[in-house]
Amino acid sequence: MKLGQWIGLIALLISLYILWEIRQVVLLIFTAVIFATALNGVVMRWRQSGVGRGFGAFMSVVVLLGILTFLAVIIVPPFISQFRQLAQLVPIGFGQLSNWVEVLRERLPGDDFLPDIDVLARQAQPFATWAFNNFFSLFSNVLTIALSILLVFALTIMLLVNPRPYRQGFISLFPAFYRRRIDEILTQCQIALGGWTRGILIDMVVVGVVSGIGLSILRVPLVFANASIAGLLEAIPNVGPTLSLIPPVAVALLDAPWKALAVIVLYILIQQLEQYLLVPYVMQQQVSVLPAVTLIAQVIFAVFFGFLGLFLAIPLVIVAQIWIQEILVKDVLNPWEEHPRQSDRVPVATGDRR
Repeated sequence: MKLGQWIGLIALLISLYILWEIRQVVLLIFTAVIFATALNGVVMRWRQSGVGRGFGAFMSVVVLLGILTFLAVIIVPPFISQFRQLAQLVPIGFGQLSNWVEVLRERLPGDDFLPDIDVLARQAQPFATWAFNNFFSLFSNVLTIALSILLVFALTIMLLVNPRPYRQGFISLFPAFYRRRIDEILTQCQIALGGWTRGILIDMVVVGVVSGIGLSILRVPLVFANASIAGLLEAIPNVGPTLSLIPPVAVALLDAPWKALAVIVLYILIQQLEQYLLVPYVMQQQVSVLPAVTLIAQVIFAVFFGFLGLFLAIPLVIVAQIWIQEILVKDVLNPWEEHPRQSDRVPVATGDRR
């Protein structure tokens, strides 16, 4: 390798190392981009009514803050109260399950197929401790969280008020002949992220409302807290719906085993409703991602970036898929033509030799 190539390789490695060290900041910036993309549609509606972009961005942020404040005043206090009761009732529910298993073990002649709850609890305890510590490590430093929220909020406003310089600055990092193509790819990413945001909000609202109605019909305690958990965790595909099932099932066990089974059936029906009614509508507005790719991306981002990476796994995959499809596949691989081998070349006639 030449000296220039070595310098380029070293610069690339240093850049990757710096990006890895500031990965949490990069994820926060990406979060701000998602929020700005979601609010940009509202800003464009304000602009269609004749107001400037700055005023439209300000009004969009004010409306968003008003909605969040209203939700915080109306929803958060009863949610915290019910969530505290839920935290107390879940262990009691699992204790009741253990008692029922012991009763079945005494009545049934063959009990090998029944699991030993104590053994399962001891086996799951290290994993539960690890999951608990890692999940609540996000909330261990209040100052860090407050600064992160402030950073995302400030970046979102800046991107909303005047996004053009940031977009042009990013485009200028590419060669001049390719900048128009990069601008097209950024537009596709913006459309896809906007569609994902609208789709996930629809999913969260519908799943939360339907879960609340179903739990109310079954008369499961703490309906509001369980429905809120179901709606919020819907933002995390695959993992979220499974985790949201645990609290209502544990609480339902306090009343009767059939009610816990009914809750499981209810949540399965809700997921089927989402798959056959909501998902087709959502997929019309965003880039489709294969389920296996979604699950693998969630595991990888959760391991390397924690809870924020798990939450942002899907939009990151959507953006990465667009860039790979447009640049690597369409611009590099598709135009690639195989050069004919020397042996495959047709000899050109030069005339008869005498």
